[in-house]
Amino acid sequence: MTTLRCQPFFDPTTNTYSYVVDAGPNTVCAVIDSVLDFDPKSGRTHTDSADAVIAYVREHQLKTEWLLETHAHADHFSAAPYLKRELGGKIAIGEAIQTVQGVFKKLFNLEPGFALDGSQFDYLFKADEHFTIGEINAQAWHVPGHTPADMAYVVNGNTVFVGDTLFLPDVGSARCDFPGGNAKTLYASVQRLLALPGDTQLMMCHDYPPAGRPAQPNTTVAEQRAHNIHLHDGISETEFVAMRTKRDATLDMPTLILPAIQVNIRAGNLPPAEDNGVQYLKIPLNSI
Repeated sequence: MTTLRCQPFFDPTTNTYSYVVDAGPNTVCAVIDSVLDFDPKSGRTHTDSADAVIAYVREHQLKTEWLLETHAHADHFSAAPYLKRELGGKIAIGEAIQTVQGVFKKLFNLEPGFALDGSQFDYLFKADEHFTIGEINAQAWHVPGHTPADMAYVVNGNTVFVGDTLFLPDVGSARCDFPGGNAKTLYASVQRLLALPGDTQLMMCHDYPPAGRPAQPNTTVAEQRAHNIHLHDGISETEFVAMRTKRDATLDMPTLILPAIQVNIRAGNLPPAEDNGVQYLKIPLNSI
């Protein structure tokens, strides 16, 4: 089995983990769930988080093959287009992104030319499709529930980038009240992940640590099955759905959901400029 190296990058503003995955210096790599920094007060973007990824890739002389998204994030902008310009690589997501695009084109009344076929991305993975990162074997699992389009990337057989499907055991599980989300579906997706061997590494997309614990990028299947506060062994589907439904009703919307979704369903590209040369993000009023 090819040796796997996984370098995490944590953005404390959005509690997001991005990763560079490779087999060592001078090999091929994938970047997973990159972050484009955004200041909602000024409407300005900057690239500090992405530049740290670029510096690492260049320092280790890696060739970027993939820029992978686990889903259309509601809490940060993707930096995939910027990374593609600087490093190359194909921007990829699951093919169910088309469903998400359809929902949000209506909500935001996007321009007529906004395509609903996922063509903004370079590649759309079919459910459970096998692929490679250089010599590293990988598979794109479709794990819906948080959104209809969530993917988990199983890399080298023993490391899984789970997106927002799971959080660390003391944080629990992802919300299911976004358009197309479904707690019953999420439960089934998580059971598939937790059926993997106990020592399988689960790499988080986010960590929201309780007071006193530093942010942590990974856990194991065994730790999740023993200690996850929402989904440990013995929690039934009925119990989980009831808990998740009750909890989701109390949660505020993520701070960046309205601007971030508009960007991320475009594969991280900002909306086209209007006739004055300025790009705008829309805020629908009294609609959600």
